[in-house]
Amino acid sequence: MNFNIRAATKEDCKDISRMILELALYEKMTDQVKISCKELEHDGFCQNPLFECVVAEVPEENKSREGFTIVGYGLYFYTYSTWKGRAMHLEDLYVMPEFRGIGIGKCLMSTVAKVAKENQCARLQLNVLEWNTPSRDFYATRGAQDLTVQEGWHLIRFDGQSLDDLGNDGPKN
Repeated sequence: MNFNIRAATKEDCKDISRMILELALYEKMTDQVKISCKELEHDGFCQNPLFECVVAEVPEENKSREGFTIVGYGLYFYTYSTWKGRAMHLEDLYVMPEFRGIGIGKCLMSTVAKVAKENQCARLQLNVLEWNTPSRDFYATRGAQDLTVQEGWHLIRFDGQSLDDLGNDGPKN
């Protein structure tokens, strides 16, 4: 099947938002999605964007059953390693189920990796749910290392009340 990988535009945010919800449904975490399409438009396409994104697009004749031509995305942002320097974090890699197995995910991943290398990033990192064996296998066959297994790293998060409390524990001016 013919498809194209390209940089996302502000006009793609409606489709990206739709696929974020589809991914959350797959991950059984729809209650966690709080971001709106308007926030995506602002955060990704403002003067200093907080993320970048590539999308997979199929021709109109190959559109999804629901009529969509944007069928996958890779959303990423830059980070920094005090050990390695510039780095990139792949927040989401998603392909609609009916378009899986034809190379779209591989091309999205390759495009993001190429952007990382062009921007002198020393590494590309991402998180995968433990139960998501298909995705873990997909990344492993492409050379990804599971740092939880190899080095014992754990992902730690502060959000909601714990983030508020942490922010309030600092020095009082």
